[in-house]
Amino acid sequence: MNCYETLVIIKPTLTEEEIAKQVELVKESITEQNGEVVAQNDMGMRKLAYEIDKNPRGFYTVIYHKSPADAIDEVERKLRYNEDVLRFFTVKYSNKKEIAEFDKQVAACSAKKEEAPAKEEASEEA
Repeated sequence: MNCYETLVIIKPTLTEEEIAKQVELVKESITEQNGEVVAQNDMGMRKLAYEIDKNPRGFYTVIYHKSPADAIDEVERKLRYNEDVLRFFTVKYSNKKEIAEFDKQVAACSAKKEEAPAKEEASEEA
């Protein structure tokens, strides 16, 4: 299986629950194609470089996954037909240097995810 990074920009008009549902749909489409979601990095709402469908902003999320090569076509097909997705972009990590960077990004996402609950516990104690 190959290592991939898929960036998805979701419409800003959706609620937090609807955005989470769209992200889950992307992850489900990866796992349906025998892929494995390794990490996810929600970058949040950001300003776009240019308006897309009259939207000046979008919710960015990056999904790191390991999938067979033929699975990417099906995942991108589903993203293409999803009206709540403004843009998407998939990058393949192929050589050793790129795979080392992939592992580094996954580790950073995992550390960030573990750090978030610790901050919440600290704020509850104060």
